[in-house]
Amino acid sequence: MREKENNESFSLEKMEQETDEMLRIRYLNRSNAKFEATNTGFLSLRVGEEYYPRVAVVRMFPFLHKDELISIRTTDERSKEIGIIEKFSDVDEETVKLLQDQLTLRYFTPIITRIHQIKDEYGYAYWTVDTDHGPCRFTIQMGGNGIVHLSDTRILIIDIDENRFEIPDIDRLTMKERKKLDLFL
Repeated sequence: MREKENNESFSLEKMEQETDEMLRIRYLNRSNAKFEATNTGFLSLRVGEEYYPRVAVVRMFPFLHKDELISIRTTDERSKEIGIIEKFSDVDEETVKLLQDQLTLRYFTPIITRIHQIKDEYGYAYWTVDTDHGPCRFTIQMGGNGIVHLSDTRILIIDIDENRFEIPDIDRLTMKERKKLDLFL
């Protein structure tokens, strides 16, 4: 019985410690954080004695504050936050470039410039479009979270592989293109 109480107590202490770590906000800046590009194109981080061979760079408010409140996280399954960069001016120019490169990869969002076809079949919509990065075909699941309304005229489309596409202003589409979108609006 005593052993069981000790195990429960230990687990409770460990859980409290993990909770304290999760609630603690650590701000990263040029004086306490050193970012470096790895040989494989990722980003590593040293904060004091802690070293993270690979980190993820995530915008906390990707549509409103693209260059502020950048969360730096571990890349493991539980993805713990290491710290936050409040604004790019808190780090040196070389670090800003490294962070922007990672953010560009993570938030790559081609702009749809023309809709050729949207074919609805068996619960999926098959899109054929032109983007600012060239022609593209992708699939979204119907009835899911494939279409996100960012404003009355701006939509974000997320395909089944979690790639993102944007239509900045649906009012700029032709009437024919708008009719193809009617099912989603």
